[in-house]
Amino acid sequence: MGLTLIQGGESILADRAIAATVAKVAGATLTQLECSEIEHGAITDALAPSLFGEERVIVLREIQELASDLQDEVTGFLDDPDESVTLVLWHKGGVKGKALLDKIKKLKPELIQVDAIKKDGDKAQFVHDEFARAGRKITVDAVQALVDALGSDLRELSGAASQLAADVTAGKTIEASDIEKFHQGRIETTGYDVADATLDGKTDLALITLRQALSTGVDPVLIISALAASIRTLAKVSGASRGMKSFDLASSLGLPPWQIDKARRQLQGWNPTTLSAAVVTLAQADADIKGASADPLYALERCILDIARAKVSG
Repeated sequence: MGLTLIQGGESILADRAIAATVAKVAGATLTQLECSEIEHGAITDALAPSLFGEERVIVLREIQELASDLQDEVTGFLDDPDESVTLVLWHKGGVKGKALLDKIKKLKPELIQVDAIKKDGDKAQFVHDEFARAGRKITVDAVQALVDALGSDLRELSGAASQLAADVTAGKTIEASDIEKFHQGRIETTGYDVADATLDGKTDLALITLRQALSTGVDPVLIISALAASIRTLAKVSGASRGMKSFDLASSLGLPPWQIDKARRQLQGWNPTTLSAAVVTLAQADADIKGASADPLYALERCILDIARAKVSG
């Protein structure tokens, strides 16, 4: 029997430790159980000998949440293990489940520590390592800027590092200015910021502003609404004479002059065909985020990309 104990409260590190352990047992059947949700007998069933004797990996997540009778199912297996099973146990720490934890440790498992990362220096090292995993270089100032922007959430730090590694020009060392650009207006990003970047055909910026808007609580419906309003404005302005000043058009179009000037700039690269296609794309996305799609956020992102790329090719 293989036995691995993962101990500590940093969930992203625990997930990676579990994945790495599972990967060592190539071709094994994998079963993962959340200990806070399972019922009596579930662990015994999962650990029962296989009729075919194939290699198996059983992962029990957050074993500190096990009730005493479920702990007994684990200890029963440990007293009489199946050699075809690799058992991976994650304990988040604390005093809950200490008796079970002590018994596991007496068996001298492979121990992997995934303690919560709290010190700024450790968070900075984590960020540096994330970029190294992606094959990218980053300056010390940029690492600190990212930590300052996102604080202690390692999953968010990891996600931002992954996004920056993908978005920043390949081969370029990532600098503090790249972090600032990525997070600019993070708190103030609105649906209209997303719409502007989309209709300008700036696909990268459109995706960044979309993620910023969603991460700060902007409802996807409001993003669709802002994009629809902006497209209606383009359609209005596209039919007006280019020779007339925006001030003279304001009354007839029902738009302020600055908005007409902005729409005229955005219309470069658009034509009636691509605008019509954008309306159809938007209508589908509107239906998707209101229940027609199993993954409404993906549908919204797909809509933003399709419309932005229509401007580029238009």
